[in-house]
Amino acid sequence: VQLQASGGGLVQAGGSLRLSCAASGVIFSINAMGWYRQAPGKQRKLVAAISRSGSTKNYADSVKGRFTISRDNAKNTVYLQMNSLKPEDTAVYYCKPGPWATMFSTDFGSWGQGTQVTVSS
Repeated sequence: VQLQASGGGLVQAGGSLRLSCAASGVIFSINAMGWYRQAPGKQRKLVAAISRSGSTKNYADSVKGRFTISRDNAKNTVYLQMNSLKPEDTAVYYCKPGPWATMFSTDFGSWGQGTQVTVSS
């Protein structure tokens, strides 16, 4: 499984970024996809997850109303639109495929390199 996350960068508070994660080596359409983040010195946590059809989504409370997860099964890609960014959103962001139940654990699955998001105040 190869996961290539991109779209991170440096942005001012209140700004927006759109992350993308292209997956290969996995049957994308039968897997749920999750976005996770890990800030320095902290554990990796789920940010948002989307079911294989895209009909079900789950968001961490800290990003509800600001972030939107979506997917394009034809392109084997999952997206994370991040609006109204805050300094506390600063982290490395990762994506992960898997069964829906595994989205809520960071103990399972394959991780790519991640993409750095830095939000300045």
